[in-house]
Amino acid sequence: MPTEIILQQTPDAAALRDRSERLAAVRAALAERECELAQIRAELKTFEGRYLRQVGILYAELDELEARIAEREVDLYDSASARRRARDARQRAQETHDAAFSDAHEAEELDPPPSLKTLFREVARRIHPDFACDDAEQKHFTLLMVRANQAYSCGDTTALQRILDDYREINASIVGEGAAAELLRITRQIQHAERDIATLDAEEQTLVTSELGQLHLDAKAAALELRDLLAELATSLREQIAEAQYRFDFVDRQIRAHGK
Repeated sequence: MPTEIILQQTPDAAALRDRSERLAAVRAALAERECELAQIRAELKTFEGRYLRQVGILYAELDELEARIAEREVDLYDSASARRRARDARQRAQETHDAAFSDAHEAEELDPPPSLKTLFREVARRIHPDFACDDAEQKHFTLLMVRANQAYSCGDTTALQRILDDYREINASIVGEGAAAELLRITRQIQHAERDIATLDAEEQTLVTSELGQLHLDAKAAALELRDLLAELATSLREQIAEAQYRFDFVDRQIRAHGK
């Protein structure tokens, strides 16, 4: 009769298996959050472009007219309050103009500073997918490189440094071989992944509750009713611009009538 051999797992081996499964699950959740957030960013970026083209430039035109009206009223009334209103209106017009034509400013991208380039190269040298030891690590490194590329394009030195620090903490500060050392490495990887998920959740909340995010939600709700919210806003602004132009012409006629 053949002898049945039962292999017993050591506590370290069992814990290592459980932690590895947990790490895989957390990293999968992190990748899903990254994908969801990337989609939200892309949707808001596209919507922001539509908003600036359809509505933002009209706000800039309206605020420019309001500033010109306030400045002409200084000539008419010559008071401290009129001058203060003119200054405030001009500042608001400049801010609206800068916001409306931000795409033009973004197009004039400056060359990244050498320090940012050096940091990015160091990060890539550590976490490039080509340097992964197995398929699971390759997937994780791919996710990290996506995050690193985004941080580099945004000039986010803090995010790049955090990626590098995480790598060093996990791979350099834990010395030794065997199940115990590997268990500690995996535990720290889980902690970092859970922290990153919380960070992404907070960023998503910030995006969707921002003024632009709320407007995007309103536009989507309007679309369900077969309405174009941005077109409605543009129509309203054109009416306000026509009314502001009338007020400017009226103030201008008053000034001319007083010989100013």
